[in-house]
Amino acid sequence: MEESITVEYAGRPLTISSGLVAKQADGSVLVRYGDTVVLVTAVGDRRETDKDFLPLTVNYQEMTYAAGKFPGGFFKRESRPSDKETLTSRLIDRPLRPLFPKSWRNETQVIATVLSADQENDPALLGMIGASAAMVISPIPWAGPMAGIKIGRVNGEFIINPSLQQMNESDLDMILAGTREAILMVEGGARFIKGEDLIEAIDLAHRSLIPLLDLQEQLRAKVGKEKWPVKPAGAPQELKAEIRSVAEKDLTEAFSIPNKRERGDRLQAIYNELAAKYADAQPIAVTRSFEEIKKEMMRESLFATGKRIDGRSADEIRKITCQVGILPRTHGSSLFTRGETQALAVTTFGTAEDEQKIESLLEGVSYKSFMLHYNFPPYSVGEVSFLRAKSRREIGHGNLAERALAPILPSKEDFPYTIRIVSEILESNGSSSMASVCSGCLSLMDAGVPIKERVAGIAMGLLIQDGKDIVLSDILGDEDAMGDMDFKITGTREGVTAVQMDIKTKGITKEIMRKAVHQAQTGIGRILDIMAEALPGPREDLSPYAPRIYTIMIKPEKIREVIGPGGKVIKSIVEQTGVKIDIEDSGLVRIVSQDAEAANAAIEIVKKITKEAEIGALYMGKVKKVVDFGAIVEILPGVDGLVHVSQLSDTYIKKVSDVVKEGDEILVKVLDVESNGRIRLSRKAAVKETKGTAEDV
Repeated sequence: MEESITVEYAGRPLTISSGLVAKQADGSVLVRYGDTVVLVTAVGDRRETDKDFLPLTVNYQEMTYAAGKFPGGFFKRESRPSDKETLTSRLIDRPLRPLFPKSWRNETQVIATVLSADQENDPALLGMIGASAAMVISPIPWAGPMAGIKIGRVNGEFIINPSLQQMNESDLDMILAGTREAILMVEGGARFIKGEDLIEAIDLAHRSLIPLLDLQEQLRAKVGKEKWPVKPAGAPQELKAEIRSVAEKDLTEAFSIPNKRERGDRLQAIYNELAAKYADAQPIAVTRSFEEIKKEMMRESLFATGKRIDGRSADEIRKITCQVGILPRTHGSSLFTRGETQALAVTTFGTAEDEQKIESLLEGVSYKSFMLHYNFPPYSVGEVSFLRAKSRREIGHGNLAERALAPILPSKEDFPYTIRIVSEILESNGSSSMASVCSGCLSLMDAGVPIKERVAGIAMGLLIQDGKDIVLSDILGDEDAMGDMDFKITGTREGVTAVQMDIKTKGITKEIMRKAVHQAQTGIGRILDIMAEALPGPREDLSPYAPRIYTIMIKPEKIREVIGPGGKVIKSIVEQTGVKIDIEDSGLVRIVSQDAEAANAAIEIVKKITKEAEIGALYMGKVKKVVDFGAIVEILPGVDGLVHVSQLSDTYIKKVSDVVKEGDEILVKVLDVESNGRIRLSRKAAVKETKGTAEDV
């Protein structure tokens, strides 16, 4: 039997229903907002795995039929997930994961399928809300509900779940997910908003979740199933206490090793010794005990001494070195090293032909002229593995760095290039996505991109214990694992351009958030100073190996003249000069060449083709046709005018052919350009103006 609950939210009805479809799933809901409908299902395996992690899989899929379209490509069916689908899957996964019991090790899958899209309401948000609702009513152990919303800002006013049109005018694009008590996730980009404004946006968004949480609670009261029992969380206390007494001294010594690889090897050796010593115990119990002891000892040490694993204070940033222009044949390059994290960023310029075509249910077809791709090879962490398709993590980190740098790029009118940055992570010990932002910014400058401002990024951590809190700047990988927050923030000294936050604890206060943002901006300022020492500003000239793009504007009605019948004219220009030419419907002509002389020659040809007759100007024209009442004269390529018989000479003319013949070149003056485009010419006036005679002309 179908049950549904509706609430008016942000000016539109939002409905969650269950019991109509997908009834064999453990939990299934249909979420509708406007005419956008998303089906979300949740299924858990009753059998526990032997994995020492939560085996959760989240898949978000956009079906093209939802917007009445066919899929692109040869096979005409949905295939591998797009970047948008992958990023949305991550958005749903991240706030779901912290709410599972620590001991839950059963295979669990959430699938969100977009069934209808009105291209106004974001189906990704419905997928997030639906994932929570499906889990809430299912028997799968889970401490929800949670909900997610989008927040924008137009003309200084925050807007909850803004429309697509409002988002085009917004200087903030942020998604927040949380429960009543805690923020679980923040993800977004901005155009240089202040840190205080970011805090206010997060606070408002969190408070705005309440109606969506109430909605799910009402649905649970109607159709919710009893939750499956779970084992107590954590390692067996007796075993854990014994292992700590045996290994505490060795662990303390291991934590003092500054090098990540050496520290990791020593910790692994300690674990191997413990596994052999407690071979009679369950392997998973030994593993969990060891991991919990490590985390507890690191946290205790930090609260007791104020010093971190590598000896830094809470707000101290690791040593940073920056190098630019290290690759001789690329258009721009930079090597950014922060502690044991290192990112090589390479910038490449292309033309409009290199833009990426994006097909989205929400926005339709669009084109990207800026891309940042992030690669995380296994050697960066000293591991061996197959090189496969890009992981969700790589796509997510690349998207974060792309959002961070996009606001500083010049407009297409000022810099008409397609830009691609590739960030190769050569070493990693925390904050590799933020290293990609810093290195990417430097590589843009090295390539000669006239960026608006420098941008840097930093990853912040948080520890809360016994009423005390410590905010950490520039966290290590181990600090991320043991901490209560992973907060990545990018921007200038004053403004924020991107943010990504995952919180693992309940009840983070506004004051802690404010402290983290302010400490992050202080750290960003220090990093920007170091970047400025490496390269004070964008290079004045592009690399000699980069294409040059020259632009001119022509009237849209002149486009067909430049192209010519069957493309004859434009092909001729390309053959003569060797350039590439791209013409937009607006009349913007882009000419691409590494040879300035060839580009200028092509520009002159285009100008000549599109030049218009000026009243009072003299032209040396060619007679195209002789008629009884005068002569048709071409004064510019494709531009003809009429010299009436009365304007051919001061003397009486019996026949036009007595004065001019087809193919003759004569000097003429433009008398008038009529509203219909017809041009009146005079040979007589031209001769008079030059004080010559008809015979001399």
